[in-house]
Amino acid sequence: MADTATDSRSVAFLGLGTMGFPMAGHLAVRGGHRVTVFNRTAAKAEAWTARFGGTRAATAAEAARDAEVVFLCVGGDDDVRAVAGEAMTAMKPGTIVADHSTVSAAVSREMAELARARGLFFLDAPVSGGQAGAENGVLTVMVGGDGDAFARAQPLMACYGRSVTHMGPAGAGQLTKMVNQICIAGLLQGLAEGMAFAQKAGLDGHKVVDVIGKGAAQSWQMDNRAKTMLDGKFDFGFAVDWMRKDLGIVLDEARNNGASLPVTALVDQFYAEVQGMGGNRLDTSSLMTRLTR
Repeated sequence: MADTATDSRSVAFLGLGTMGFPMAGHLAVRGGHRVTVFNRTAAKAEAWTARFGGTRAATAAEAARDAEVVFLCVGGDDDVRAVAGEAMTAMKPGTIVADHSTVSAAVSREMAELARARGLFFLDAPVSGGQAGAENGVLTVMVGGDGDAFARAQPLMACYGRSVTHMGPAGAGQLTKMVNQICIAGLLQGLAEGMAFAQKAGLDGHKVVDVIGKGAAQSWQMDNRAKTMLDGKFDFGFAVDWMRKDLGIVLDEARNNGASLPVTALVDQFYAEVQGMGGNRLDTSSLMTRLTR
């Protein structure tokens, strides 16, 4: 269990999108922490404080000024540079920045160096589990950075993380998230092909899933997405646009480290086809659509 209200700490949360909004809520409700929020679209911060209480700040620097730990959940590399960079200008020495965005390992290392120069700590802490995981407080959090800073921040992350693990130095969290996305991409394509094949073969797809889901083919994706793929339902939160951003980061890193990712590169092209069909905001299981159109 995360910290209780008797252990209340002053924290900030910057970025209240699909993931950040409920994550910040768990810090306030489950953890009983004093949360100050900032979002570049002020209406989201207003909605958050209306629901959870806490304090809304007009700028990232204002939100971070008195926080012990500053959490971040924004879009891409440039967003992290802008929001975390501004927040760091106001932080007291020893403050921790924990970035839950999915970005490049390079920018995480860059921000860790910037934090170190200011007497701060930076943790790259991307998450897996999607919108449902954030709302239910059962995310997987993979963290890179200073071990002592991780130990201080881990009880806070446990407010919304079922698993919170230190993976190594700066950038290690992002690299672990890349492995996660590589594995998911291949699994989803295989699942889509299997379900499309079952339909073409005249089988009852739902019955097929019930049978093979008890054997070696079983996976989280099969348990949670196979039947909805068969039913043409693709509205589960993690959008194709986001997956393509993540796979772009993966493929860039692979070019740098020499890893061979032929399946990941192919699935990235398939997601581009889904975007071309207007499926930008569909869930990643929508790979099925290009096989059944």
